[in-house]
Amino acid sequence: MAEQTKKRRPVKAGYFTVPENPAEPPRLLGTRCEDCGEHFFPKRAVCAKCLSERTTEAPLGPGGTLYSYTFVHFPLFGSMKMEHVGYGVGQIDLPEGPRVQVPLAGKQEEFSVGMPLVAELEAIREEGDTEVVILRFKPTAAAGGAR
Repeated sequence: MAEQTKKRRPVKAGYFTVPENPAEPPRLLGTRCEDCGEHFFPKRAVCAKCLSERTTEAPLGPGGTLYSYTFVHFPLFGSMKMEHVGYGVGQIDLPEGPRVQVPLAGKQEEFSVGMPLVAELEAIREEGDTEVVILRFKPTAAAGGAR
């Protein structure tokens, strides 16, 4: 009998996708201005560049480039994992234009400014038969860790 995978849901709806296929990377959910083409994250009702109200939801990523980062040496709030290894927070430049600040997946020595990253989901807790997930960015296979 095949192993059943748990349902997954985002810790907060509306910020990122949770693909049905666990091998598919999640995407941030932003907006795109229909008048000037600018992208934003999080979603905006009004374009900050041209003030148009013609914005539509737009998936962003799933890849990006690490602009800067830091590591916090305290457990991630709300995580099931309570070991004191810390966690990273990075500013990621997305190909669509926005720079976003998101959690990082991995150890501090695996990161370097300018490296390519890709989004992934991590379960932070279970609620019945559902995993509550957050979005994080990790080095791509092509990056091979820190340079």
